[in-house]
Amino acid sequence: MNQSYELKITEALHMLHTLIGEKHLNVTLAFSHQSEDAIALSLAQKAGIDFRVFTLDTHKLFEESLAYEKEVEAFFGIKIERFSAEDATIKALEESVGEYGIFDDINLRKECCRVRKILPLHEALKGYQCWISGIRSAQSITRANTPLMEYDENFKLLKFNPLAHFSDEDVERYMQEHAIPKNGLYAKGFKSIGCQPCTRALRDGEDIRAGRWWWENPEHKECGLHLHKN
Repeated sequence: MNQSYELKITEALHMLHTLIGEKHLNVTLAFSHQSEDAIALSLAQKAGIDFRVFTLDTHKLFEESLAYEKEVEAFFGIKIERFSAEDATIKALEESVGEYGIFDDINLRKECCRVRKILPLHEALKGYQCWISGIRSAQSITRANTPLMEYDENFKLLKFNPLAHFSDEDVERYMQEHAIPKNGLYAKGFKSIGCQPCTRALRDGEDIRAGRWWWENPEHKECGLHLHKN
């Protein structure tokens, strides 16, 4: 959408305040160790809404991401609740998928995502009427039609995407203007951050999501947390 940076922020704050705050909805915010999530957190605080924050511990996160999580907690004065699959479930997954199975078969990769992300996300969203994510339509072709607000059919609750219309430049500008700390992986060439086995730094000229599941076709590059019809 061809909107000004200021209008995108105003739009996001208005949505969060009127559709969540004024209706006193029970809401949680997903933190996945990226700048977008920190901006969503900042906007939610500015909108004056009550919300919780959670993250998914896949047991495959970068050390930089774990350090960033603590930095964000200190910067915003919050506590991030961690959710993960049960140890026995992860052990069974590792035995069935093996060390390299995710690279050999997309179904095995998706099973890994299901166990490490989808199962704990169901637990994280229990008891809430809606959740806030940091996804943007500019991130990939699988997210091209991301709306500001939607009904999440996968998890049966409202979903708010305040950064839906933010460009890459908008994200960088907001982070700088508000002096929000960044994940140390960005300085190492990463632009989209996930689990260690499935994420690499970008090469010159590659798009922002090229480092995620880089061995797969672009239309497959989702883990199941965020699915949209294009």
